[in-house]
Formats: sequence, structure tokens, C-alpha cells
Amino acid sequence: MITYQDFEKVDIRVGRILKVEDFPQARKPAYILEIDFGPQIGIKKSSAQLTTNYTKDDLSGRLIVAVVNFPVKRIGPFLSEVLTLGLPDENGGVVLLCPTQEVPLGGKMF
Repeated sequence: MITYQDFEKVDIRVGRILKVEDFPQARKPAYILEIDFGPQIGIKKSSAQLTTNYTKDDLSGRLIVAVVNFPVKRIGPFLSEVLTLGLPDENGGVVLLCPTQEVPLGGKMF
């Protein structure tokens, strides 16, 4: 069990995917995402294993949620700056956690 104070340390924000690129060097099929989290946080990059359920066109412009205060993680030659959040579908493919309506970029989950 964690405390509510532990949960408050995790900074989960909404961002908009600006750019999606293939990530052929990843061990599992993945994209590299460029995500705008608004003026306070700025633009960050993330690697995400979304190729099963999403095309690049599906992702471009989409609002997503991500953890923005984890340390940078090296994934092969790439440095992932945020953790894009999703859930597994019945086949293990990732389904994004997304707002259901427009919200300001950089908004913090609480």
C-alpha cells in the first residue's frame, strides 16, 4: 500500500502528440512521440509500444496523459523523457489513457 502523499509525488499531465516517428531500433515495435505539455513543461519525447492499436495518423494531434517527473530512461539509442500511460487490451496491445474532451495542455491529474 502507498499513502496519498506517495501518490501526490507522481506528476501526471495531459499533452498533445505533435509528431510520431517509427522506432525501428526498439526491441518491441514502438513509436517515438513528440508531445506538447504546454508552456510550463514544454515539448517532451516518449517511446511508446502503440503500433498494434494505432497508426501514426491515429496518434497525431491526440490528447494523452503521461508521467512527466520520472528520470529520463534510455531505450536503445533513444532517451525517453516521459512515460505515456496506457492499458493492455485482451491481446496485450496498449490502449492509451486519454481525456474524453478538450482540456488545457499541461493540466495535472488529481
